[in-house]
Amino acid sequence: MSAPSRKIEPTRPPRIRQLDDTAANRIAAGEVVERPASAVKELVENALDAGAQRVEITYAHGGKTLIRVSDDGHGMTPDDLPLALSRHATSKIDGTDLLNIHSFGFRGEALPSLGAVGRLSVASRAAGAEGARITVDGGRLGPVEPAALNPGTRIELRDLFHATPARLKFMRSDQAEAKAVADVIRRLAMAAPDVGFTLTDVTGGKERQVLRLDAEQGDLFQALEARLARLLGRDFAANAIAIDAEREGIRLSGQAALPAYSRGAAVEQFLFVNGRPVRDKLLLGALRAAYGDLMPRDRHPAAALFIDCPPERVDVNVHPAKAEVRFRDPALVRGLVVSGLRHSLAEAGHRGATILSDAALGTFRAEGMASAKGQPAPASPRFWSTPRPSAPALADALHAQAPAPGLAERAQPFDGETPSARVEPESGPVDAPLGAARAQVHENYIIAQTRDGVVIVDQHAAHERLVYERLKAQRARDGVAAQALLIPEIVTLRPGEAALLAGQAQVLAALGLVVEPFGGEALAVRATPAALGPVDAAALLRDIADALADNAAGDVLESRIDALLSRMACHGSVRSGRRMSGEEMNALLRQMEATPHSGQCNHGRPTWVALSLADIERLFARR
Repeated sequence: MSAPSRKIEPTRPPRIRQLDDTAANRIAAGEVVERPASAVKELVENALDAGAQRVEITYAHGGKTLIRVSDDGHGMTPDDLPLALSRHATSKIDGTDLLNIHSFGFRGEALPSLGAVGRLSVASRAAGAEGARITVDGGRLGPVEPAALNPGTRIELRDLFHATPARLKFMRSDQAEAKAVADVIRRLAMAAPDVGFTLTDVTGGKERQVLRLDAEQGDLFQALEARLARLLGRDFAANAIAIDAEREGIRLSGQAALPAYSRGAAVEQFLFVNGRPVRDKLLLGALRAAYGDLMPRDRHPAAALFIDCPPERVDVNVHPAKAEVRFRDPALVRGLVVSGLRHSLAEAGHRGATILSDAALGTFRAEGMASAKGQPAPASPRFWSTPRPSAPALADALHAQAPAPGLAERAQPFDGETPSARVEPESGPVDAPLGAARAQVHENYIIAQTRDGVVIVDQHAAHERLVYERLKAQRARDGVAAQALLIPEIVTLRPGEAALLAGQAQVLAALGLVVEPFGGEALAVRATPAALGPVDAAALLRDIADALADNAAGDVLESRIDALLSRMACHGSVRSGRRMSGEEMNALLRQMEATPHSGQCNHGRPTWVALSLADIERLFARR
């Protein structure tokens, strides 16, 4: 017996309604204002767009109960105040060209959005006009009233999200919100080093100045250098190098830290596009790639990088908070960042990081203090914990890629006796950057004397980098040899991946991987890089397809080939426990001075540490 059919009554479609301005502003606020720090960002950017030379920010309870931003910019007239609180009203663009944008803001959404979810008061005075004040509470606009104030604008936001209580449940602690506010101000202060900033916390009626930055003097580079030193500290300033590169009308500038000055998290990576702070995945990936083989995998570089390009070559109108951008030619920008950073780091040559010297001195002092009190000396801290990789059998390759002449072959092996220190006859120039070799201790460390101190070199780590750089130069000169497959391997990929990879066929062929379409979502792999030996072609192609999302398709192959060259260099370099003559040690020092990135081994560990004579004398209380 069949089941009775269910009669479906026709339903009336829901009516389409026009939302009122209050609801529309609250929806917009959900996109623009995520937390108090977002409100601070919008208000301070408005102040900078107004030409302010001094911006004062005050907050309470992490910005939840009070945000006040005062500036000395050009201000607004009484007639402009109501218009400034209406949606999509702005003085920064006329709407005819959304690509030619030179200001932080341009949407005209910030003030009406804030007024829809909090209690907002705007007081402003333009030059030659009377001061005026207007308030808005939960979207309800008040009248314009006279106000006494100096030229500029003062905006006060109280009880953020009081009109949308559900949003308050997603707020974090006062301390976390205050930290986010301070981070926003630091980023904007980097973007405008010629502007003074003051950040004050008035929670509980107690005034506490969190940050004070006076306007920096000098040209743009001098002002930026001084501002970064104040914000990121003395260690960053002492270990940073200037970046200045240009390609096809796009310029990269700023400062980047030496590889030895690294962080455990990406907390000191600041990126700016046409002066706008951004968190862009493309630029962050390029920054990581530039430091790829210069630091351990669990460490992160520190840098403040500025991309300047014609406004029409970048779209800043892709995110409500304007935190992301889209470049017309992302590959060009990524290549500029990677090559510009690598070139600048290579030009730094043998320069070492002062943080290593400070760490070494700190270790000496700690041991000395403990010994003086009759306590056992503490174990030396391990600043670089990345283990040396295991050594596969690469005898044939090593025969083809011999290490630097006169070092590995002539070094005498350690005979198993107690490690000893050997003093060499004085030779070599002490005026050279790494000085003249004076001794070898524990058959692994070279002690060199410079004009004003000493240098301690890890012979294996240093020579490993020298051999590695030579192998990379040979690869760049002669290319990557491809091993043709007797029977092409057919790899079926996920939808869309085959077309993506086929579009990168020329890049992959230059790295020894030859692929061609095989119909549908399949590719035929006809050759693989000879240096990699047997390759799981399917896994390799999927890795490359995933990397295409970061515009880094070639990086997967390059990193694998570089890893092999690194292992070859490790086996082809002077080993720990080998005795070296004074001539060999000095030859190693001179090669280090002439080799890029010689301050780090292939695994990111430092190859040498310098101690100045003044530091050594302080250890012995001579100063």
